[in-house]
Amino acid sequence: MTQLAAKRARPGPTRAPALAVLQYHLVGYRRTWRGGVLSSFLLPTLTVLGFGVGVGAFIDQGVDGVSYLEWIVGGLLASTALQVAIAESTWPVYSSLQWTKIYFAQYAAPLRVTDIMAGQLAFVLFRVLTSAAAFLLVTGVLGALRSPWAVLALPVAALLGLAVAAPTFAYAATASSDSWLALLFRFAVIPMTLFAGVFFPVESLPVGLRWLAYLTPLWHAVDLSRAATLGAAPIWSVTGHLLYLAAWAAGGWLLAHRALRRRLVV
Repeated sequence: MTQLAAKRARPGPTRAPALAVLQYHLVGYRRTWRGGVLSSFLLPTLTVLGFGVGVGAFIDQGVDGVSYLEWIVGGLLASTALQVAIAESTWPVYSSLQWTKIYFAQYAAPLRVTDIMAGQLAFVLFRVLTSAAAFLLVTGVLGALRSPWAVLALPVAALLGLAVAAPTFAYAATASSDSWLALLFRFAVIPMTLFAGVFFPVESLPVGLRWLAYLTPLWHAVDLSRAATLGAAPIWSVTGHLLYLAAWAAGGWLLAHRALRRRLVV
């Protein structure tokens, strides 16, 4: 009878228990959102002004027939989405397993592993979309958007966020120390930001480094975001970009689900 009651108590998919997990994160964020303004909004804006306006003043010919400010916006929007998604999928996940044990409490609620993951990643998407929307608004005020199609950069940012947040979730769930999280930023996030087409065309890189850039999810999002903000066709096919990012998201979800289940299910 006890086992039967436990099975009945565990929420089913029709009750959308992941929304309760999302609500938990939103309630906490309501008290801490001011601390994230600098990293997710102010710093990207200053980067636009510093690189787009400052450095762009020395690039008379622009890039691909447009000003450097207009050209760089799409890349910076995508890199902002990447950094926010990874930041929300590293220490928060590691802390919930190692320090605060929130995930263990949620699983005892009871919630399923899928519910905990879905709620956490939904909050990551919320953070990515709000940061990207604020960034898009500021660049629009600066007159750096050439096309109304720029709004399509928001779903691209969301897909990129999921594509990097899911595998990062898996990485954080298996990390034995928080030092491994700092290494992720040092050896993955920073190189991607510098060499995946955010600040200069990847075609200017040597062939070997160019193909490494093509393998990163960030480059695919940069190409799509830049095409949207400029109102031009992307370098590669839209379908190919979307499928590649979706593959990262799906593979990351499977890895994260497996890693979290190993930690929670005894």
